[in-house]
Amino acid sequence: MPQSLSKIALHLTFSTKDRLRALAYPELRTQLEGYIVGILKNLGCPSIVTRAVIDHVHVLFLMSRTESTANVVQIVKQESSRWIKKQLPNREDPHLIKFQWQKGYGVFSVSESVIPSVKKYIENQEAHHKRMTFQEEYLGLLKKHNVAYDERYVWD
Repeated sequence: MPQSLSKIALHLTFSTKDRLRALAYPELRTQLEGYIVGILKNLGCPSIVTRAVIDHVHVLFLMSRTESTANVVQIVKQESSRWIKKQLPNREDPHLIKFQWQKGYGVFSVSESVIPSVKKYIENQEAHHKRMTFQEEYLGLLKKHNVAYDERYVWD
């Protein structure tokens, strides 16, 4: 077969270091979402939906056929962190001056049939987090996807 084709959808989520509420500025979150979409596009990983909330990010995207998941996540986190530090709306904000993403991340495969429901789930993050913390949500995702973990090492 002369062509190599794939369609792999992934749900990526990662938090600010120590779950600091560093993304408190709504306009910063909106711009960050657009910036992450651009990073992914440049990597050949088109975003289906990207949402930033006050202390974490969710992204549903199609995986490039030529990139590794770890490389995509590293570039997204590195480049978006650099960008955030350049956007400081208030240079006195201690959460932004020393901004960092957590070291780890969660990434989960998404079958074609559930892409619409995962997209809706990510789009409704603001309302969702009125009822649940990121930690509760993340542990729930790990359990839902049967990911083995040691909670001592989940939070950096």
